[in-house]
Amino acid sequence: MPPTLRTPRLLLDPYVPDDEESFVALFQDTRVSRWMGDGPVTEAEDRALFGRIFSKVYAGNLFDVWAVRRGGLLVGHAEIKRTEEAGGHEIVYALGPEVWGSGLGTELAEALVDYGFEALGLTEVHATVAARNEASLRLLGKIGFGHTRDIVEADGTLTHLLTRRLRGRIR
Repeated sequence: MPPTLRTPRLLLDPYVPDDEESFVALFQDTRVSRWMGDGPVTEAEDRALFGRIFSKVYAGNLFDVWAVRRGGLLVGHAEIKRTEEAGGHEIVYALGPEVWGSGLGTELAEALVDYGFEALGLTEVHATVAARNEASLRLLGKIGFGHTRDIVEADGTLTHLLTRRLRGRIR
């Protein structure tokens, strides 16, 4: 199970079975899911994904996955995991639209990066972001991520691989 992390306004803790409805609602919101993985999927697929967090990820201690809470309510999702696409560890995060524009995305991304550097001993952390996801590109740039390379997806869209090194911004 991942450790509990705290920021000034957020609590990142392991999911519990009672989080399923909030998890599915977050992932079914196309404003959120359009930027995640291959985009929106069916409700049944999101429910199966939630189940795999327990049956595979937590059970096999595969990587760290958190429910992101504010004031006791689930407002987002976060992960840090090894990925071949990035050639290292990648942060993944999503917040519900009700908290967009409040600075929580920056707070959450910084917490994930700090965890990677401090708890996991990483010297660099990556993120993959759709080239059209301007808000995430701005946020990650603001906290020291720099462009590493472009990835052309199977559907022809462009994804940017961004990296933040322990000693600061990539040049």
